[in-house]
Amino acid sequence: MNNRRFARTAGWLALPCLVAAGLLAWYVTREPATPFEQEQAGATFEPALVSRGEYVARLSDCVACHSLAGKAPFAGGLEMATPLGAIHATNITPDKSTGIGTYSLADFDRAVRHGVAPGGRRLYPAMPYPSYVKLSDDDIKALYAFFMQGIKPANQPNIPSDIPWPLNMRWPIALWNGVFAPTATYAAKPDQDALWNRGAYIVQGPGHCGSCHTPRGLAFNEKALDEAGAPFLAGALLDGWYAPSLRQDPNTGLGRWSEPQIVQFLKTGRNAHAVVYGSMTEAFNNSTQFMQDDDLAAIARYLKSLPGDPQRDGAPWQYQAVAAVQDAPGAHTYATRCASCHGLDGKGQPEWMPPLAGATSALAKESASAINITLNGSQRVVASGVPDAYRMPAFREQLSDPEIAEVLSYVRSTWGNNGGAVDANAVGKLRGHTDPASSSPIILHMR
Repeated sequence: MNNRRFARTAGWLALPCLVAAGLLAWYVTREPATPFEQEQAGATFEPALVSRGEYVARLSDCVACHSLAGKAPFAGGLEMATPLGAIHATNITPDKSTGIGTYSLADFDRAVRHGVAPGGRRLYPAMPYPSYVKLSDDDIKALYAFFMQGIKPANQPNIPSDIPWPLNMRWPIALWNGVFAPTATYAAKPDQDALWNRGAYIVQGPGHCGSCHTPRGLAFNEKALDEAGAPFLAGALLDGWYAPSLRQDPNTGLGRWSEPQIVQFLKTGRNAHAVVYGSMTEAFNNSTQFMQDDDLAAIARYLKSLPGDPQRDGAPWQYQAVAAVQDAPGAHTYATRCASCHGLDGKGQPEWMPPLAGATSALAKESASAINITLNGSQRVVASGVPDAYRMPAFREQLSDPEIAEVLSYVRSTWGNNGGAVDANAVGKLRGHTDPASSSPIILHMR
């Protein structure tokens, strides 16, 4: 009797388990719907559409991940570290054997906006499809036209990821997407004007600014994807750099920047407050400087609308003069190694040598950017095809970990700066996981 009762119970339990397993199998292998299902593969596009796609590729900074110095444009290969292991950017040239040359427009759309490659294979969210999903249908079609006809095919096999089994299984990404990835394109806010909406579209969508500047949760998801969430663009630590707040935080964000100064920074790579460095150098060299002036103005308008967090950022920074000669630890190193460019007063030589007085890297609690650029120097900034002549040198061979910690602690506690002391162990950790910046940046000449 007990055996028969157990068998009946097991049978009743098996049925819902089988149904659940079937639904899970369907969900994780399904291909999202796309408005381009009826588009014919192998279509020829007008030159104007290809040119428009090139501009969308600039807006989207596709080169940042999919190109390497000295290699064919968009042939992939860039290694990206993740907590699970290294992955490599793929070949997105129109090569039919190693690239995306066999993709239909629908295939391309699913990969870019939903992170699903042909056959239902899920892409790792290092590909910023949670942002790219906001791209308009017109921009997706233009982008596809550019990648199919605007660049040359490159026969470059993709490099497999280093993520071990079973962590390398892709199907759980579908569940991650269901929780954290939006599915709709950008919808204009009727209570905002056209300039604000254009800026919101670029920042949230093709610009994918939140990929670096928005803090992430335990599941490595961006904590907010638009202005409705307070963490959106509030600053984040990523790959050894601290991407600062792009909100109106007066110390660690853009609170002291005017709209014209934001435009100037994105167009020329520098303004009275800062010069691009770290990952932003690559974004400037191949993306923001190529944006149209009205798009830059739209970005500035949108960013200036994002309120800061006074509780997090504290009272606005104010300059405090100091004596020319000090006995504080790090003061002598600063005077002999740094002052010739940044000034004994910390004010630099704007707009060429950035000030350290009031610099975000000296006010943010995260010290990674200050350590990284001191250890490894800055990449070459190339504006309008002309490399700059003032490049931050690397000090990893000239200064020890304690010396770097002392001089940065001095900078972060002088002239009104209040970022806090730097620990020598933090310097040593970044020394072991970073490399000197290359003086030969990736500069993409698309056509």
